[in-house]
Amino acid sequence: MFVGVSGIIMIHATTIKAPASARKRKKAIVKPKSDYSDSLIESVCKRIAKDLRVRRTLPGKGRLHIDRQVPFLCVYRQPPEHEDAGTESLVKGEASYLIAPGAERYHDGVAKLVREIAETLSVQFGAFLVVELWAAPDGGKANDPAIPTVLPTFGIHAAKTAKMTRTVEALEKRLSRIKILKQGVQVRRYRNGQTHPPELPRLLSEEVARELNCSFLGVVIPPVFRKANTTEEFPLLIRSLRRSMSLALRQAYFEFARSRTTHRPPHYHSLGRNAVVKAVWDVDRQLAAVSNQFDYLLQLTPVNATGAWKQFQADHFEQTPEFHYRPLPVDPLLLKRQLYKIPIERVEDPALHRLFEEKQNELELKLTMLRDRDTPRFLHESMTLFGGVKDDILELSRDLLQNLASKGESEKGPNVDAQEFARLAKAEFEFYRKDCPKFKARVEVADDVSGLIVSRGKLLVNSEMTLAPSRVKALLAHEVGTHLLTYYNGRMQPFQQLYSGLAGYEELQEGLAVLSEYLVGGLSRGRLRQLAARVVAVRHLTEGAAFADTFRSLTRDFGFTNRTAYNITMRVYRGGGLTKDAVYLRGLVAILKYVQKGGDLKPLLVGKMAVEHIPIIKELQYRKVLSQAPITPRYLLNNESLELLERLRGGKTSITDLVSEPTAGEGNDS
Repeated sequence: MFVGVSGIIMIHATTIKAPASARKRKKAIVKPKSDYSDSLIESVCKRIAKDLRVRRTLPGKGRLHIDRQVPFLCVYRQPPEHEDAGTESLVKGEASYLIAPGAERYHDGVAKLVREIAETLSVQFGAFLVVELWAAPDGGKANDPAIPTVLPTFGIHAAKTAKMTRTVEALEKRLSRIKILKQGVQVRRYRNGQTHPPELPRLLSEEVARELNCSFLGVVIPPVFRKANTTEEFPLLIRSLRRSMSLALRQAYFEFARSRTTHRPPHYHSLGRNAVVKAVWDVDRQLAAVSNQFDYLLQLTPVNATGAWKQFQADHFEQTPEFHYRPLPVDPLLLKRQLYKIPIERVEDPALHRLFEEKQNELELKLTMLRDRDTPRFLHESMTLFGGVKDDILELSRDLLQNLASKGESEKGPNVDAQEFARLAKAEFEFYRKDCPKFKARVEVADDVSGLIVSRGKLLVNSEMTLAPSRVKALLAHEVGTHLLTYYNGRMQPFQQLYSGLAGYEELQEGLAVLSEYLVGGLSRGRLRQLAARVVAVRHLTEGAAFADTFRSLTRDFGFTNRTAYNITMRVYRGGGLTKDAVYLRGLVAILKYVQKGGDLKPLLVGKMAVEHIPIIKELQYRKVLSQAPITPRYLLNNESLELLERLRGGKTSITDLVSEPTAGEGNDS
């Protein structure tokens, strides 16, 4: 008999025969096949067993990515009854992840897929870890980062046994370091065995998990990355949290691998993604295509520097020189349109996403500066890109200018002219080319460049340049052994950004180049005075001083010759006010501290990068996404240079202590 919807249905199968229409209705609600077929699962596990990459779209909007054999799988199941905006993206940075539908019809297939993956890799490593992520319920105060009195809370769910203690502690320690909108977080541990979302069944029974030596962890994430009870996501928060979560999960994988498996990864970063997907190559190529359409520094280099100097002389150093520049070969607005069509959001890897996004922002700012060249807006944009001069670096610069005052000594022997320096540079190229035929640098002597400029693998030399003999070896180390070497090392990495330069690379690059001058015994008093004078000139510029006023300060207050003071001032005031020249001394201070703390120079030679990128470069090397630098600078093959470098480690060498005699050499170097 049948009773109303709120009543009871009682069917006595032995005495009552259902009508045909009822039988049809019953057949219609039979649970359909999951579509996670045996052939699909078998093909996945065959590839895993052969240590081949797996990247598959799965039924029910699922996704499986396993880029090599690793003893873990990060799982996210989409809740069947409600939207869960943003949560699934938090697993996409992992080397091994599964996004699966949580609907009942798919459960058996998903469970079988996880079981077969676990069995395949448990045989390989002796144990296996499944980490399942899900979001806490929306609406709680602890999930609202706008309420500073209640911290967002992560939950870690583990089995009741103690065998996962070290893994849980590693995960908890790293999760507790996460900051969300400048707030700290809370992390709570639960030993209740509830390692899966409460509304979904276990992926594997306890008995099967024991047979496979498969352990489970559940991680509950505060849904701070979306507006409560909506599907409105906060993209920047998601990216930041995905990066932080990825680092925390790697710590857990690392501890699990070391304590529970036969796998011995050298570093927790080595458990990150190795595989680089097509979206990454596309973004890298498109960013490089934009960057390669213009030469930023060349466009800001006056083509009439010598003529402007003669006019400045004729005006008795009173009138601001008029500088002329090369016509822009691009339309900055059209190039910006091309730049922002690049789909960086498709890059799942958090580390690479950060590098690409930073480069996109920097290219946009450089294009804006080229558009605003020779206008009042240029200086503000330059300060945004390169910064100004802080009081501490200004004080250091003034101390250097006073304490390293030239003694008026001069070197014996004729100066080296542009043609001779070009010949010596070619000989240096041949030295590197013997070990690496891909080092295809060229040198050009031209009258429309200032001093020395490295541009896209070429060394440009001003035709009227002359150098003191002691500066030659130093500048070869600076221009060839650092700038050109990192350019060609970058070209031999898989990402083009490393030769064109990661965002903000100039400070570290110039600091390393000046340090190389010291390592070859060529960092003179005059050179340090020059770098200090550039800092002072930038400070004058940002405080509103006119060209002639800064020039007079350098000659009157610090004893520079008229031509040297002009060259320094011209470099700083070009384009409307370029604050880049302050990065040389700032970079030298930073690289000296780095070496004194035991920092290795080799990772810095992989390409052109900023200080903050060093950990990411090392991470990508551990992950085998990047290789070691193929070309080693000449000065790191020299015993005397290595001894000088070793003396800096753990010591308290000051910038002043780096100088060597003779004192000559103030000029328009790089």
